[in-house]
Amino acid sequence: MRWGEGRKSENVEDRRGIRVSRGIMGGGIGTIILVLVALYFGVDPTMILNQGTTNVDSSPQDVSKQRPADENQLADFVSVVLADTEDTWHALFLKSRKTYHEPKLVLFTGSVDSACGFAQAAMGPFYCPRDQKVYIDLQFYQDLKDRFQAPGDFAQAYVIAHEIGHHVQNLLGISEKVRELRQGAREAEANALSVRLELQADCLAGIWAYHADRVKNILEEGDIEEALKAASSIGDDRLQKQTRGYIVPDSFTHGSSEQRVRWFRRGVETGDFAQCNTFDTGSL
Repeated sequence: MRWGEGRKSENVEDRRGIRVSRGIMGGGIGTIILVLVALYFGVDPTMILNQGTTNVDSSPQDVSKQRPADENQLADFVSVVLADTEDTWHALFLKSRKTYHEPKLVLFTGSVDSACGFAQAAMGPFYCPRDQKVYIDLQFYQDLKDRFQAPGDFAQAYVIAHEIGHHVQNLLGISEKVRELRQGAREAEANALSVRLELQADCLAGIWAYHADRVKNILEEGDIEEALKAASSIGDDRLQKQTRGYIVPDSFTHGSSEQRVRWFRRGVETGDFAQCNTFDTGSL
């Protein structure tokens, strides 16, 4: 991916090195384990138990600690990709006579306190609609390479673009409609709605790639394959097979590997938002 000459976003909050701990009230170690398991399996952060107090150690000595050059380069990369999503979605919203409001992206280490609650890095990157921020621990990219076998800078860019896709859904009111529909729904039905929301975010990530490449020529040979491999690697079926040894489709919240690849590909091949309506199709 060609990114070295791109501008950096001004919407990055660097909280790396700031230690955050949360005292869980009433549950002890059992509650902590429950929260970690829920986060690991992709539960919406807004549904995580949000009790207790938060202790933040933000001493300048910790925050200003010298970081490895490769980590700082990765932080620069994230900032450039975020800026590119800003440029792309500003232009697309303008064509629809809408205004795109830029989200913030928070870099953190280990754990973070968001408007959606306390989160551990184990949950991976996430978007919080309550504060309109994307949260990423850069260690996730090492996990993407080592654990999920999906290396490459465009695979990393896909992850950011997917979370920004959730921001787009939030701005358009799609996320709120899904939350309303999920309330009172049976577990299988609520999960199915979550899958459609996630697959649409994959498609929106593809739309970003389509338009960004045509405007800035960012893609290099093999980039799309990197993103497709990342999408395939974090499908619910593949993750459940790795962690449980078996697959439970009704418990999917993000979609299968094949579905995630298909919807990202649809976005990157068409660049058309109308092609990303996962809520009006019987076949995902």
